Formats: sequence, structure tokens, C-alpha cells
Amino acid sequence: MHDHAPTGGIRDAGHARLLTIALAVTATVMVVQIVGAVLSGSLALLADAAHMFTDAAALVVALVATSIAARPADDRRTYGYQRAEVLGALVNGVILIVLCAWVGVEAVQRLLAPAEAEVQGGLMLVVAVVGMIANAVSMWLLGRAQKRSINVRGAYLEVLGDLVGSVAVILAAAVILTTGFVQADALASLFIAVLIVPRAIGLLREVVVVLTESAPVGVHVAEIRDHLRGADGVVDVHDVHVWQLTRGAPVFSAHVIVDDAAFADGRAAGILASLQECLADHFDVEHSTFQLETAGHVEHDSRHA
Repeated sequence: MHDHAPTGGIRDAGHARLLTIALAVTATVMVVQIVGAVLSGSLALLADAAHMFTDAAALVVALVATSIAARPADDRRTYGYQRAEVLGALVNGVILIVLCAWVGVEAVQRLLAPAEAEVQGGLMLVVAVVGMIANAVSMWLLGRAQKRSINVRGAYLEVLGDLVGSVAVILAAAVILTTGFVQADALASLFIAVLIVPRAIGLLREVVVVLTESAPVGVHVAEIRDHLRGADGVVDVHDVHVWQLTRGAPVFSAHVIVDDAAFADGRAAGILASLQECLADHFDVEHSTFQLETAGHVEHDSRHA
């Protein structure tokens, strides 16, 4: 006995539209930053452009994962393809780690040889401002969708890092223009690399939670079990399992012991409906499966375990 709640998440076609717009904005600004980095000699702009490149790649991965995940379930993949976006998020996390290492190495090399650095602060400032505005627009577009999709969240976090990175580049450009301290460019690059680390680790940790079928963060199995035990007609609840197909798609199963007379007097259907409603209203569970059983059935199972 189970219930399928309406699903939002990445199945909403609006997410694909938002990701497409964000991709167009990101790719355009990336090209502007690459040109600006070459003309100005700014490592920080080049690092930010590299980050934008990985953002564009991540958005492409997100779009592909969204398209795959939207495919309906079949007899072979009974839950559908929602896990595709988790794999996309895994790719995003790995890209972020690699990017962090590259930017960090380049920044240290520039700090160790400041005499070789020649940065045009004015052009650097203009391009960084353009990047900041574009990142702010992309964040606004993805802000609501990222609360329901782990893959969109990955793209959102990368754009957030770009926004902060653009601000750092703006500050570095201002320092170069006012003081001539060209090392500010390398310091800004190193700062961008440092920003990447916790975001990448957080995203990969969330991917691990999903792939290991652990209970979603913030979900307390004991609390759910106690809540269900308080329902009318329920004697006990056991064999509780909670996991998630992807962000915002929790799955729940449990064995529920009911009054012996519940099946005879027709109350079983009402008990099942109340349990499903309880999970949907109080715990926002997308898919729930219950096995209703009498105490005698449990004893029978225990003798044959």
C-alpha cells in the first residue's frame, strides 16, 4: 500500500528553462572575462573566467541530468531516472575540486614572482563589475529552484561563488588602481580558490548522503516513528526506512501494526489514508509505502525470521 505525492523538483520543466537562461548568461560573461583577462593580464579575472567555464559545464550537465531525470519510470527503473541529477551533482563537485587546485597553484606562483605580473586595473575593474551583475541575475533565476533540486543547487552554489569572486576581483582592481599593489590580483585569485573548497565538500557530502541511501539531513526517524504511533488504530511501527531519490524527493517505508479488528471492520483503509496524510503534511514525504499487519502476523514473521 503506497501513495505517490505530486512531485516538483527537477521534473518541473521550468527548472530546465531557468538553467538554460543561466547557461546563456554564464557563457557570455565567461567569454568577456577571458578577453578581459588576456588584455588586462589579470590572473584573478582568468581564475574567475575558469570558474565561469566550469559553471557553464556544470549547467550543461544539469540540463542533461534534468532531461534524463524527467523520463517516466518503467519496469526496469521503477523509480524513474531522478538519480541522474545526483550523478550530475557529483560531476559538479569534482569539477570544483579540480578548479580549486588549479587556481591555488597559479595564485601562489604569481605571489612568488610579483615582478612578472603586469595588471591593468581599470579594464580588470570594468570586466569584474559586468561579471558581478551577471552572477547576481543568474542567482536570482536559480534561487527558488535550488531548494528542490540537488543539481540546480550545485549550479546555484557555483554561481554564488562566482558572485563573491567577482566582488573580490573588484576590490583587487581598486587596490591596484589606487596603490599599484599588483599582488592584490594574486591574492584575489587565492581567495576564490579558498571559497571553492567548502562548497565542493558540502555538495559532495550531500551526494554521498543520497547515494548511500542515508536519511535526509534534518529528518529524524525516531520522530517520524513516534508520530505514526500516535495515529488512531496504530499499535506499533517497525522496520522504518527513510532515504531520498534526490534532493526534495524523500522515500519512506514501514511496517505498521494495527488493531486485530481493523481489517475485519474495514478501518484498515482509513488508517492507511491517515498515515499517508500524516507523512505528506508533517514531513513532506513524496513517496510512502506501508505494510499494515496485525500483531499475530508479526509473531508469525518472527518465528520464521
